[in-house]
Amino acid sequence: MEQGQSPDRPKSVVQTLTEEQIEERKLIRRMQMMMNMVMQVIAQDNTLTIEDASQMIADSRKAALAMFPGKELAYDLIWRPRFQRLMRERFRIM
Repeated sequence: MEQGQSPDRPKSVVQTLTEEQIEERKLIRRMQMMMNMVMQVIAQDNTLTIEDASQMIADSRKAALAMFPGKELAYDLIWRPRFQRLMRERFRIM
């Protein structure tokens, strides 16, 4: 027990995280920022073609899976529907 800490008081969340968990949270945050930037560019860049947008999405998928190998299902459940919706809205795809 740390000095000045009462025996009934639990450790803070930061104190109980392992180094691996901290690194994973950083990677998750980095991936979220990357995906959000890709979505913003697709949504806001009027000069972007559908082919360029599709390539950006494919590249972001590769990057995400490089950061989190074996997590294809998670990508398909979380990010694919968001990108599909964005492409439908942006390029009026039915």
